[in-house]
Amino acid sequence: MNNTAEAPRGLRTRIVEAFRRFWAWLPTDVDRRVRVVAWLNLAAQTVLVGTGGAVRLTGSGLGCPTWPKCTDESFISTPEMGIHGVIEFGNRTLFFVLQIIAIFALLFVLRYRAKRRDLFVLTVIPACSVLLQAVVGGITVWSGLNPYVVGFHFVISVALVVFASVLVFRVYSGNGPRLRTAPVWLAATTHAASFFVAVTIVVGILTTGSGPHAGDEGAARNGLDPEILQHVHSWPAYITLALTGLIVAAAWLVPVKRLQLPALGLLAVEGLQIVVGVAQARLGLPPVLVGLHMVLACVLAAAMTVVVLNLTSPAAVPVDAEPVEALQPS
Repeated sequence: MNNTAEAPRGLRTRIVEAFRRFWAWLPTDVDRRVRVVAWLNLAAQTVLVGTGGAVRLTGSGLGCPTWPKCTDESFISTPEMGIHGVIEFGNRTLFFVLQIIAIFALLFVLRYRAKRRDLFVLTVIPACSVLLQAVVGGITVWSGLNPYVVGFHFVISVALVVFASVLVFRVYSGNGPRLRTAPVWLAATTHAASFFVAVTIVVGILTTGSGPHAGDEGAARNGLDPEILQHVHSWPAYITLALTGLIVAAAWLVPVKRLQLPALGLLAVEGLQIVVGVAQARLGLPPVLVGLHMVLACVLAAAMTVVVLNLTSPAAVPVDAEPVEALQPS
């Protein structure tokens, strides 16, 4: 009888001890583990867009015709479903990888959440939003790949990439007071560029929703004219490019050293995105270029986010904008 009573107590003791060791193992401040998981979160969020694009561009959008199961009887794809089932199931599986990364990111800031509330919030968002993405993915399947639901699915992905970019930036930059390091007109120009980046992405989603890549032969299109939308899509893209050119020039002439490399990186991404966009339009929307264009949209959003974040610097670090008297609290 005593042995029976001692067994559960011994098990509880081992569980408590294991939890204590795990808790002691968790970081008490930003360290290499935190930085690695932040980068993994950003990479995985971007890769998800690539695999989602592969699902759509290979006509595998309904490769798993039900949700959350892949078929009425199975959670995984079956041999009868062919390559489309494999591609769609692979994309669904990636959500579990994202969730694991998001949970570790949250755990890695848990012990110092009071002093780094910014990191805590930025890790709670993906931990919760991955599940939201899965649900929206299910609604996408239930709606027969409604182009507006598919577009909303992509908008969430871009937003999560933006939050992931902020998380990476924050684990390196700290959480103290920050000062604006750029003149007001340059900060306003940068925010205007970010607005046009958002407009470019949204119009691009509508353009894709009017084109031939529906994700399934029977999926509906949004009914808009794709040729007109291709031109409309290019307008905010070229405005963004012009504004970014101005930001790059100002970053060297003012100078604002914090902006120099991020702005150059943004300009390079925009140039590549425009080249790919023009090429895909001229070549009849080949799936490889369309998929690359989708991934680059997320890279563009991340690069724009980093530029905006570099409009400020930690108050304890000497700023390099002139004149110093123009600095205002962020």
